[in-house]
Amino acid sequence: MSIISTKLKKTLVPAVVAVTTTLGFSATAFAEWSPKKPIELIIMAGAGGGADQIARLLQGLIEKKDLSSRPFIPINKPGGSGAEALRYLQDKAGDDHTVLVTLNSFYTTPIIQKGIGVDVTKFTPIGRMALDNFLLWVHSDQTDITDLDSYVAKVKETGKSWTVGGTGSGQEDSILTAMMEKHFDYEVTYIPFPGGGTVAKNLVGKHIDSTVNNPAEQNEFYRAGNSKPLVQFTAERLPAYPDIPTAKELGHDIEYYMQRSINGPPGMSAEAQQWYIDLFAELYASEEWQTFCVEDGLACDEWMAGDDLGAFHDVQIAKHKELIESVGASAITGE
Repeated sequence: MSIISTKLKKTLVPAVVAVTTTLGFSATAFAEWSPKKPIELIIMAGAGGGADQIARLLQGLIEKKDLSSRPFIPINKPGGSGAEALRYLQDKAGDDHTVLVTLNSFYTTPIIQKGIGVDVTKFTPIGRMALDNFLLWVHSDQTDITDLDSYVAKVKETGKSWTVGGTGSGQEDSILTAMMEKHFDYEVTYIPFPGGGTVAKNLVGKHIDSTVNNPAEQNEFYRAGNSKPLVQFTAERLPAYPDIPTAKELGHDIEYYMQRSINGPPGMSAEAQQWYIDLFAELYASEEWQTFCVEDGLACDEWMAGDDLGAFHDVQIAKHKELIESVGASAITGE
C-alpha cells in the first residue's frame, strides 16, 4: 500500500539549484519581518529520535549561518503521540514566534484522538524539509534472521511473544507495524517508548526483538555493527543502503514514508510565514542539509512550501484516514 510515492534522484544538486533559483533569496524578503524574541522550535517527539535530531541540526545551522537575529530554542513535547505538541501549537494561535517540527502523527493523532480538539488544516504551512524512510531492523546477534522471509517465519513461530518497539499508539511505526501484521497475517506485541532514539537503544539492549526505525535513529548502531536492516519500505533502494532490498522487490506491496515539515500555529502573520519559508528554503538548499539527507537516508529532492505544503497535508490527511480504516484503529492503538 503506497501512501506517498517519490523517487530519490541520483544526484541532489539539481534540486538544490532549483530551490535557490526559484526562490531567489534576497535581503528584502528577510527584512519584511524579523523575530522580536526567541523562537520556540517545538518537536512533537522525544529526545534522540529522528525529529529531535533534525530539529537540533536545523537549529545549529541557523546559528552557524547567522540566519536569525533571535535564537531558535528546541523544545520536546512528545506526550500523547504528539497530541501535547499539537494542542500547544493550536493554543499559540496568532503567535509569530513558535514553529513545529512534524512527523506523520501530525495527521494520525488528530484522527485517532478526536478529543484533543486540534485541526491541523488551520495551521500555517511553512516548508517540507524531507521525506523520511523506514527500514525493518533486528539485533545483529539474531543470526537466524537473515532476510524478510526468515524474519516473518520467526515472528509467526514466536507469536505474540515477539516484541516490536515503537514511539506510541498512532505513531508512524505503529501504523507500519499494523500494516505488516495484516499483510503477513501474524500478531506481535507492540511496546511504546518516548522516542525513536530510545527505541533504538532498546533494540541494541535486546529489550525488544525488532523495530521499524527511521535510518537516522539506527545508523549509529548499524555502523557499529549492533543492528542490521532487513528490508526498506521505499519505492527504490536508498543510496545509504544499496544492498538492502525493498519490500516491493520481494513482492510485498508495503511502502510508507514520513514527512518532515515545519509548520506554524493558526493565524501566523503572512510576513512571518514568508520569513520562515525563506529561512528554511535556504537551509534546505544548503550543502550541510543535502549531505545529511543522503547520509541518513532521507529523500530531499523536492522543496515544498506554503500553499503547496498545505495541499500536500490535505492529501495526506485523507490517505491516512483511509489507511487507519484499512488496518483498523484498534490495530494501531492496541485497544
